[in-house]
Amino acid sequence: MTPPLILASQSPFRRMLMENAGLAFQAQAADIDERAVEADLAVGNPTPQQVASALAVEKARDVAARNPGAIVIGSDQTLSLEGRVFHKPADMAEAKTHLMAMSGRTHSLNCGIALVRDGETLWSHVSIAHLTMRPLSQAFIDRHLARVGTRVLASVGAYQLEGEGVQLFERIDGDYFTILGLPLLPLLAKLRDLGAIDA
Repeated sequence: MTPPLILASQSPFRRMLMENAGLAFQAQAADIDERAVEADLAVGNPTPQQVASALAVEKARDVAARNPGAIVIGSDQTLSLEGRVFHKPADMAEAKTHLMAMSGRTHSLNCGIALVRDGETLWSHVSIAHLTMRPLSQAFIDRHLARVGTRVLASVGAYQLEGEGVQLFERIDGDYFTILGLPLLPLLAKLRDLGAIDA
């Protein structure tokens, strides 16, 4: 009998990706203080990729502690631009500031993913996508944010590539699943290896 599979997230995009892949799973939100986790890591001067991986593991561990025997999937993203790490914008003004900073430049989305069962990290992985924004005028950014509204506050990059956010870009190097926050192909491969899904 395969163990229960739980996604440690309430993200509608991550749930949609897993549902579309035909996976049988539950979704439960992790209850961790992400900024506190990052603060604990900061003494070691971690890379954005290491931060994403650590957050993914902590999310999975939190949910796994409440679900003995289940395989729990944790995932998290960091956005890095020339050494600066961005977090989800707090409001529309900060969303505008983020987009202005990324305009005409290439940033990285670092997506960490982990599988945890009974406190043991079975696997962790980081996928990276590089996205180049076209040069954007302040007027365009204002119009864009007025159209898409507060939905952008749910994204670390202040855009949704699956929607109008695609208009912000001139080049994308990376996996679509990574950009949406769940590197699905390596995840499916590892779940098959573990016997958690049909091989």
